[in-house]
Amino acid sequence: MKRIAGQSRPKVRQDGVNTRAGLLIAAGEIFAELGFDRATAKEIATRAQTNAAAVNYYFGGIQALYEEVLVEAHRRIVNYNDLSQALAGSLNAEDKLRRLFKLMVAAIRADTREAWPIKIIVRELIAPTLHIARLRQEELDPKKALVMGVVAEITGAALDDPLVAHAAFSVMAPCFMLMVAGPRLSEIVPALGHQTTSDDILVDRLVRFALGGLTELAKRDGNEDLYVSEVSLSSMPHGR
Repeated sequence: MKRIAGQSRPKVRQDGVNTRAGLLIAAGEIFAELGFDRATAKEIATRAQTNAAAVNYYFGGIQALYEEVLVEAHRRIVNYNDLSQALAGSLNAEDKLRRLFKLMVAAIRADTREAWPIKIIVRELIAPTLHIARLRQEELDPKKALVMGVVAEITGAALDDPLVAHAAFSVMAPCFMLMVAGPRLSEIVPALGHQTTSDDILVDRLVRFALGGLTELAKRDGNEDLYVSEVSLSSMPHGR
């Protein structure tokens, strides 16, 4: 229909956008609490204050909704663009590793963070479902490639060398443990509580520990052209 001169353009309705976003958050909270197997579309819709048919309408079913929630959760913990920018530029490998840990520690220990994104990722790690393919393709693999690039640079190994994957797993393991322990970390290991250990101190010690391990792995695997040498390690600050 032709628009009459002076007539205002029809407004874009935000109802659908808001409903979809509400369902995503409600689903994240419920999946984090109950897991995928015990959650229902009706309960998710009720918490989102919409009708039960909305899950199928906006996501095509509860399975697709769960896959979307996993992707959104990981994105909220560490956004790919943030990680890529932190590791970009002409930084040396040690600085990249420090920025990586700083980003991860800040995201995991933030007091203001939403609880459900970390809870649902931890639940998926501990009790894997069959619905992780989209998360792996859209979030895990791209971020893993960035981390492995830093590890390859430090060790001097080729990116496809199994050493790089093994070392990257070891480097990221403390971050996984921080996620799993969550707010109760200070009860389990009091020295890692906020009041005892600041983010900066924790990051510094994670970096030094990782660099030591990566250098030792590289030496034992015959990679002599290392970015990190024993001299550079011995010159790092201690006693902090």
